[in-house]
Amino acid sequence: MPGPSDVPQPIPYQGSKRQIAPVLLKYFPEKIYRLVEPFAGSAAISIAVATRHRAKRFWLNDAHAPLIRLWRQIIDSPTELAGAYEELWHNQLGKEREFFDEVRRRFNQSHDSADFLYLLARCVKAAIRYNSNGEFNNTPDNRRRGARPAEMRRRIECASALLRGRTELSSLDYREVLAKCTSRDMVYMDPPYQGVCGNRDQRYLPAFAHGEFCDALQRLNARGIMFAVSYDGRTGDKAYGEPMPDCLNLRHFEIRAGRSTQATLLGRDDITYESFYLSPSLAAAIAGSPIPRSTQLAFW
Repeated sequence: MPGPSDVPQPIPYQGSKRQIAPVLLKYFPEKIYRLVEPFAGSAAISIAVATRHRAKRFWLNDAHAPLIRLWRQIIDSPTELAGAYEELWHNQLGKEREFFDEVRRRFNQSHDSADFLYLLARCVKAAIRYNSNGEFNNTPDNRRRGARPAEMRRRIECASALLRGRTELSSLDYREVLAKCTSRDMVYMDPPYQGVCGNRDQRYLPAFAHGEFCDALQRLNARGIMFAVSYDGRTGDKAYGEPMPDCLNLRHFEIRAGRSTQATLLGRDDITYESFYLSPSLAAAIAGSPIPRSTQLAFW
């Protein structure tokens, strides 16, 4: 089975599930007609599923429109995008900080996809951050120049080959996406975490409300649609966010995600565990499958 290093990840992205994707996929059906990601981000789960040939079709949605435009470029125009990134990468040499600021100013005016990819490859923690005026305002990580052009081209071309011709792209409210899902779909959701941003994520203009999200999951349950959710968790003894309500009848696991960045900086050994929930229909679909021992830490 391919490991994280074997899966092409063209978009650097804070909170990406690339490293733990092999564990999460143990809870997915072996064969999926369409995998839907309403909060696609870096689409790490879709790419991991595509690499393993476990889904026929994909739907990537994200409320952050520039991200979906970037995905459209990756899938439909990989050679053009890789060439534009290569030009940006070489043009920065010797003036990395000033060039980053120049590209950031230009992106805030044009929202060009190649500029966006370059900013994500260079910015601190690969985090998307906007100010109150809706302008990208993250700063560069001056320790790195971003992935080298040959490596970025490989990632882009591999992702394009995996997803081209069988992926729907959209930038809708997640509730619109869920309303259009059918019993043939498997839905994976990685929404903004309560413990990180409360009800507001700086990638999204609309607030993200925990109660509304739970209501949307209840509607999925009523329609018998399979879904899995990565949502908050804990670091050491400190838990983040409200737990999912019992009325949803979700099966809950904790996935070991490793040491948090903050713990590493502070020289502590705190381990982060992410909460992972399975819908009743998904739990029934994989009934009989072995539960990975390393992740069977808490469930009910």
